Parts: sequence; C-alpha cells; structure tokens
Amino acid sequence: MAFMRGLTDRLLATAPRIPVRDLATLRAQHPNALDPETLADRLVAGACRASGAVGAGIGAAAMVPTPPALAVEIATETLAVAAVEIKLIAELHEVYGMRAAGSTAQRSAAYIGAWANRRGIDGMSLVRPAGIVAMGAGSQLRRQVRRRLARRSVRSLPVLVPFLVGAAFGASLNRRDTHRLAREVRADLRRRTPPDPAYWSRPPG
Repeated sequence: MAFMRGLTDRLLATAPRIPVRDLATLRAQHPNALDPETLADRLVAGACRASGAVGAGIGAAAMVPTPPALAVEIATETLAVAAVEIKLIAELHEVYGMRAAGSTAQRSAAYIGAWANRRGIDGMSLVRPAGIVAMGAGSQLRRQVRRRLARRSVRSLPVLVPFLVGAAFGASLNRRDTHRLAREVRADLRRRTPPDPAYWSRPPG
C-alpha cells in the first residue's frame, strides 16, 4: 500500500535525527536515579506522557475529519509516536549498557529494528556497526517496520471519535501501547549481559 510505504520511507529517513541521550547525559539529568531500573522507570514514564500528549492532541483536533485530513492526522500521530518510542528504546539500551555500535545512522537502523520487533537489538549490533546487519536484511527490516506502522496506524483511529472523547481515548491508548512496548523491551534487555558488566559503576561523564 502506497500510504504505508510512504510512512516507512519517512520514518527511516527521519529516525537518525531523533535526539538520543547517552548514558552520561541521562545520569546527569536524573542524578537521583541510583540504578538502571530507577532510571529506566523515569524514561518510560516520560515517554508514556509524550505519546499520550500526541494522542490527546490529534484526537482533540479531529471533530469531523474529512478523508484527506484524516490521513494526514493518522500519519502525523503514527510518526510522532514512533519517534517517541524509538527514542525510548535507544535510551533504554544506553541505560542497560547495550548501546549499538557504529555511527548515528547505523545505531538508528538497529533501534528501528528493535522497535519493529519489540525487543532488544541483535547481539551482533553491540560489537560491529549496526548498519552492516541492517543492510544484510534491508528488505526484511523495511517489511517489519511497515507492518509495525500499519498496526500503529490502525490504533490511531481514535481521531474519528468526537472532540474530547477522542482526545481522552487517544491519550490513554497511546500511553498503554508505549508502556507495553517498554515492558517487552526491558524484559528482553534484562535477560542479556552487557558487553561491559561494570558500565554502571563507573562515574558518569
């Protein structure tokens, strides 16, 4: 479907520009988070608030949407929430000591794959540039992202609900979906061993 192909292309093009904080920055911004779990909890709470705000804003904007406007609203919400969730996944990898290797674009490819599959990045992406892995399965990654975006677009239909009802429902649905994604990714990361088991004990910075 052309609509989903377009969304996929836009997400893949913009994902490398999503601002991702490294572990030192995260710890500096949350000095009272004394362990990875506490810091991860705070990141998840912030991402859930952000995705909820997107859902509320789009839902409240759509009182009697026309088909062209509806398509734009769904695309806007889908990409905005995807960006929030990809940022969260990337920063959770920082928190759990499992940052992807490679350049910003290469790490972005790995985190998009993690978002599409709702799990931690492939283990090889920790030790060699993630872009190599992504390029080796480029069409597969694109299909996975397209499927995930399609599911997310269907979930964006609360914009069809009238003013305020749509806002409340859209916010709740987005928060719940982001929280579920975070729970699945964190469970996967907890089962893995960081390449540097002592990463947290070192002073940040």
